[in-house]
Amino acid sequence: MNQVRTKSRGLRGAFWALAAVTAIAATGCQSNYNGQTLPSPWYMYDDVQYFSAGAEFKHAKEAAALQARSDDQGPRAGQP
Repeated sequence: MNQVRTKSRGLRGAFWALAAVTAIAATGCQSNYNGQTLPSPWYMYDDVQYFSAGAEFKHAKEAAALQARSDDQGPRAGQP
């Protein structure tokens, strides 16, 4: 009786160990480390995210509007 219980306990432990290893292997392990996104096992199947290049200076329209305004007003009093 004791030998059957020990064998059953060993099989149960082996089953749970196998289940834990399977669960760990089946989950993705994508992580963020020092600003890098490290890939998960499914990185080849992820959809591609493309961000087109934009203006380096984010306030280009505002700067152009301020320049046009200052050009329209001419020199101010007290300025050469």
